[in-house]
Amino acid sequence: MNRAVGYIGLGAMGAPMVQRLAERHHGPVFGYDADAGIMRRACADAGVQACDSVADIAGRVDVLLTCLPNNEVVRAVYLGPDGVASAIGSRAITIDCSTVGPDATQDVYAGLKEKGARHLDASMLGSTKQANEGTITFVVGGDDDAFAEARPILACTGQMIRHVGPSGAGNRMKLIHQTLVAGHAVAVAEALALCLATETDIEAFYEIVVQGTGFGYSRYFEARVPRMRDGEFSPNFMLKFMLKDARLAHDLMPDAQKVLPALSAVIGTLEEADTKGLGGEDFSAAMKVLEARVGKSVARS
Repeated sequence: MNRAVGYIGLGAMGAPMVQRLAERHHGPVFGYDADAGIMRRACADAGVQACDSVADIAGRVDVLLTCLPNNEVVRAVYLGPDGVASAIGSRAITIDCSTVGPDATQDVYAGLKEKGARHLDASMLGSTKQANEGTITFVVGGDDDAFAEARPILACTGQMIRHVGPSGAGNRMKLIHQTLVAGHAVAVAEALALCLATETDIEAFYEIVVQGTGFGYSRYFEARVPRMRDGEFSPNFMLKFMLKDARLAHDLMPDAQKVLPALSAVIGTLEEADTKGLGGEDFSAAMKVLEARVGKSVARS
């Protein structure tokens, strides 16, 4: 069946994803973004039709994907006046790829269910590189039948596609994953700061971690440390979004301050970076907070 597919949110992740859909999906593809300039460029680059509004695109498609910045925007786009719920067809499937809290997803799930539509949360693992390659990992929450029907659409833009439970389960899995990523970013920054403070050879440390048989290795360490050494912090994934994700993970547990002290400390470092104006840089810019603390720079002189 050549289902019509739409995509709302054509930013750094959405634009390359709609291109992959246009290339790989055998059916019409539509795009929409609240920023008219971004929408025109992304739709022209992908060769897809731009729509006039959220309700316009929702009324045209059988499957609608969204990639939006936060809980408030997700609720507004789906459930607000002239939102998705106002126009979506019965039995249509919506797939929210945003990283949001499970409460927001479950509100959308319930609101769309009243309209006869089916909602999935399909949180993404990966950044702009994977979006451009079409190799994103999707962790998906929602009903089994909706997932089975949506999987071929997700396969146009991703590789590993895993159904992890009912509505909101994908969000929870992604947020828990992000506690590892955020924690690792800060741990790497602290380790490098310790190298700087003790005049330990960073090049030797890097080689030992990457090529040795210890447990300090990670893809983040291998990829980001050379960039930091070059003074390169242009964003693959912005620090402000990592901070948002870490806070949402913290909110999953009412007594997180007591039970998850490491996560609370990581959030503190990311907040410090954000207040220093580093939110638009790559999340590895947490390193700059540690540089300020030790009074030395990790970049090669």
